[in-house]
This record gives sequence, C-alpha cells and structure tokens, in this order.
Amino acid sequence: MTDYVPVRELPGPAGYKAGDVFVLFGELFGRGYANGIVDEARRAGMTIIGITVGRRDKDGILRQLSDEERAEAEVNLGGTIINVPLEAGFDMEPGPKGKSPIDQLKGVKSDEWDAVSLDWEAIEQSCAAGTKRFTGNLQKVVAELESLIPLGANVLFAHTIAGGIPRARILMPILNRVFKGQGERYLPSEMFWNSPVGRLCSMSFDEVTANTFKYLIDATAPLRGSISARGGSVGYVAYCYHGCEVLVDGSYTWQSYTPYLQGWAKMRLEAIARDAWKEGVRATVFNCPEIQTNSSALFLGVEISLYPLLAALTREGGGKQAEEIHARCAALLKEGMTVDMLLDKANSYLRSPVLSQFRNFDTWPHHNTAEQAELMLNSATELLDMNKDPKEIVCAELSRAVFRAVGILMFRSIWKPVSPVCWLSHDIIARQIVSEG
Repeated sequence: MTDYVPVRELPGPAGYKAGDVFVLFGELFGRGYANGIVDEARRAGMTIIGITVGRRDKDGILRQLSDEERAEAEVNLGGTIINVPLEAGFDMEPGPKGKSPIDQLKGVKSDEWDAVSLDWEAIEQSCAAGTKRFTGNLQKVVAELESLIPLGANVLFAHTIAGGIPRARILMPILNRVFKGQGERYLPSEMFWNSPVGRLCSMSFDEVTANTFKYLIDATAPLRGSISARGGSVGYVAYCYHGCEVLVDGSYTWQSYTPYLQGWAKMRLEAIARDAWKEGVRATVFNCPEIQTNSSALFLGVEISLYPLLAALTREGGGKQAEEIHARCAALLKEGMTVDMLLDKANSYLRSPVLSQFRNFDTWPHHNTAEQAELMLNSATELLDMNKDPKEIVCAELSRAVFRAVGILMFRSIWKPVSPVCWLSHDIIARQIVSEG
C-alpha cells in the first residue's frame, strides 16, 4: 500500500546559484508544469540545459533537430539543447518482421478494436529495441552533459517525460469514448484496459512515463559520483499525479480524476523513486494537482478540481496575490456569474455521493462508471459554460498559478528532500501563492 505523504510546511530557500546546472529531461512544449520549475531555476541564475525528443520525418525515421528547430527550441527553453533524439517508447519501433506495434493496428475498424489479435512476442521485441535505442542515445547525452558541468557545480534533473499513447489512428476515437462518452457512446475504462489494445497502452505508459526515470537515474550514476567527488550535489525531481486534496464542504479532501489510465504507470514511477532513495539517490516524485494543459484536453472533467483553489486561497490567508487571482477569474465569467457560483457548482460535484467510491486512496487508480462519467462530463460542461470566452477561461488562469507555485515548491524541496514521494495539494499550493503577497 502506498504511503500518503503530503507536504504541509513551506520549504526554505534552495541553495542553487549561478554556476549550478539545471537539466530538463523532457522537451518543453507550450505552457505547463515544466515551465514553473524552469522559471525558478532561471531566477536562481542556474545554467539551463535541455534535451529533445527529436523529430520524425514523413518516412517515420527519428532524427535530431535541424539547426532551425534547435534554435527555436533553445529560445523556448532559454538554454542549451543537447541535440540527441530521446524519444521514449516503442510504438513506432519495427519488430523482427518489420512491423511496429502501430503497424499491427492499421486497418482495424472501430467496431473490431476489442477483438484485435496482437503479436505479443513482436511487441516485446519492439519494446526491447525502443529501450535499447533510448538508453543508447541517453549515454551520448550524458557524455555531452558531463562536459558542460563546471567544477563544484550542483546539478538538478527534472524528469518531465510522460504520456505514451500509441500513435495509431484507431486509438483516439476509442479513448474519446472512454474519457468523454455518455449514453451509447460511453465505453467503460475497465473494458478498454483489459483489452489487447489496453494492454498495449499499459506497456507503453510504463515505458514512457515511468521507466525513463529509471534509465535517467541509472545512466547518470557515474556522473553523480564525479560531481560528488568535485564537491557538488545531484538531485532528481519527477512530475507525477496520484490524486490531490482540495476543499470539499470546507475540508481538505483527497480526490482524483477518474478514469486515470496512466495511474498504474505513475505508481511505477513512485516505486522507482523509492528504490533510488534506498540507494542514497536524492530523488523525489511530486504528485501535483490537476491543471489544464494542451495534453489534458482529452480528459474533460480533470479541470473541475481546480476551482476549489479559489476557496483555498481565502482559507490560507488571502492577501494581494489571492485577491488579484480572484479578480482575474471573476473578470472571465459571463455577466451574472460570480466566483461563489462557480465554487458552489464545483463543490456540488465533488461532494456528490456518486463519487464516494472514488475517494478511496487505497484502491486508486479507479475505473469509471456510466453514472460517474455522466455526472463529471455534464458538470464540467456547465462550469466551462460559465466563462464568457471559451478561449479565456478560469481554469487556465488557475493552472498558471498552480504550475508556478509547484515549480517553486519542487525547486526548494529537493534541496533538502524528506521523502521519495510526496503530494502537493491545494493547501500548500495556496499557502505558497499567499506567501508571495
């Protein structure tokens, strides 16, 4: 059983400084959680180094970035990109007969997905080939990285690689039914998860979301030794999701988005951190609150748990920062709508007896039910409809506040870590935001 370790106290300042090195282990796309910690490392004066997943041309061949692509990525990151393609996963990796896992899904019709027969021996071989490619390229990245670290520097790695949905056309229509389906379009997540296609997704999620963290820790073991010998330190942080405490009827209550199919891979990520911790590696996985990002667009309803942050800001002391966030959110609502009305609607959903079985931490991750899906999707739609402009919404404003606060908390906590796995819930997020006012 997983121990629940929430962060309750604000960490002190980190000791990172100019000359130290921050390594983003995952390419920066759009705005999301990674931006928060990158911004914090930049404020500390650290040297920023990133990687790339590479790019695939029309022929499907993985390559490094072109000069133009690299320049654009470095501007976006604000640092140097090591130009060795570190795409994780194996969905496009050819097996012994030349067919990749997604090749096996080509031509499968929408009404045949649950009966498809896959060649698991070939898939295992594709997985092994993908791992060999990734770890081989990772060795090249580490060799180049070592030449960029000054004598005596402290190094912080931030693992942000996640996802792993196989890039097969048949999958998105199926997953839309799992995550957004109601009535005749509803597809139980457990039925999908227990199918051959679900099993393939599970393997892919594990490889991309979790195993890449172990590959990073293992590949940088010699580097840790040399940095330590030169008077520096090495820390690792990773982003995770395993539910979050939010205010429900005035009390901080653990809850989670359902169905979160990557949850099993996230628990594997936690286990990797625990194993590393036992070996003396300063590695911490941070379970972060739900936010809305480009990658979360598939999961309608994940954003509902964001709204109670507005109440948490008041609960944790209010002040200038809290008032400004409240004001910006109120300005985004339709005429006649208020923040209190938004909070009442979100609380009504979160307190619903329909969700009682999904508030059990010990049995997470949970599969959906038709009743739960209908309640969540309809509530999410009603809340989003309270915004006057669908392109400028309250949960986007709150997401920016959350990933900034999370970046600060992770950056400071890893300087003197206390646990291999911990939770950043709305109480500590709100306290961090309020402390800046």
